[in-house]
Amino acid sequence: MNMKTQKIKEGEIVKIDPTVTGENEWIEGVVIDVENNPFRGVVISIKDKIGRIFWAEKNNFLPA
Repeated sequence: MNMKTQKIKEGEIVKIDPTVTGENEWIEGVVIDVENNPFRGVVISIKDKIGRIFWAEKNNFLPA
C-alpha cells in the first residue's frame, strides 16, 4: 500500500527510506509526530528502536 493514500497516525509503525537515513536498509520506527507543513506537505517523524529520530515527507515512508 502506498503511503500517499493512507492516513498516518501517531503510534503506528512504518519504515523510512534509506536515502533519508543514510543507512543501507529501510529502518522501522514508531510515528511520533505528523505535521501538515505548508511548504513540504505532510511531514512524519519517527523514532527507531535505538532512539534515533528521523523525519521526512510522507512519500519517504512505507507501512511496516
